[in-house]
Amino acid sequence: MEVKIFESSDTNVKKFVFEFEEPKKAIAEAVLYRYGEYRKRTVICCSVMSGCPVGCTFCGTGKFFVRNLLAEEIVNQVKTCLSTIDCLTGEIEKFQIMFMSMGEPMLNYEELKKTIISLHDLYGNAQLLVSTSAPVITYKYMSDFIELSRAYPSVGLQFSVHESLDEDRRKLIPTNTCTLRQIAVLGEMWAAFTGRKPFYNYCCHEKNSSKEDADRLTTIFNPKVWETTLSVICQKDETMANSIERQLNLIKCFSDQMVNNGASIRVFNPAGQDDIGGGCGQLWYFQKWLKDNEHT
Repeated sequence: MEVKIFESSDTNVKKFVFEFEEPKKAIAEAVLYRYGEYRKRTVICCSVMSGCPVGCTFCGTGKFFVRNLLAEEIVNQVKTCLSTIDCLTGEIEKFQIMFMSMGEPMLNYEELKKTIISLHDLYGNAQLLVSTSAPVITYKYMSDFIELSRAYPSVGLQFSVHESLDEDRRKLIPTNTCTLRQIAVLGEMWAAFTGRKPFYNYCCHEKNSSKEDADRLTTIFNPKVWETTLSVICQKDETMANSIERQLNLIKCFSDQMVNNGASIRVFNPAGQDDIGGGCGQLWYFQKWLKDNEHT
């Protein structure tokens, strides 16, 4: 395994690029965030696939799929990231490991499950968040995932929603995924058995941030059950800096409407990723690697 590290200019974000030779040549990227001090809050976003077959239209890597990653390869991303921090992992006050960099977790479920068990054993104070676009196969694994979540209370669940209408979401995520109401049912079922709130992630833009959108979302996703994450999303031909400047005011207005409807909101600001290509849909090293290795 070969590792390259890219550090943001503000030194708060690092991107790790992993090149694997066996069982088939592949590449993965993970991102390490420091919020103030690593001891205060550390977040890792790691990949479960090399590329992704889902094909989200905003993502520069979503149209290329090399292979699923093995549990050992996913765990090694986390170990490598943590080898660069300046404190012991047990000292971290808020420690989150998120499966949401590259790849769809539910399409690599068996390796994801092994990874969760291994990471829990290694880092007992880490929250383990699974972020999924909810491919239809999620129904096949949900009962097992609920049992896994009950056995390991640090496991969390987030759905990538991004639109308040199914027809708009199908344009954004063109592969076969669950409908919004099916996602709502899956999340409510998970919440009922685990006693924890699931999240849904919603990336605001000018066409999906009206009062009508807020009303639809809080009707489908009961605020008593769900937590809402509002995110900046970077189109594959746009810099993260431009996205942040353009969208944060929009997010603030939409957040106010959601809060008025009773929603619990958090806003994810990916500042610091722009100069290393660490943002969602912005994994440019992977795209270059594919081009260089297209005949291998």
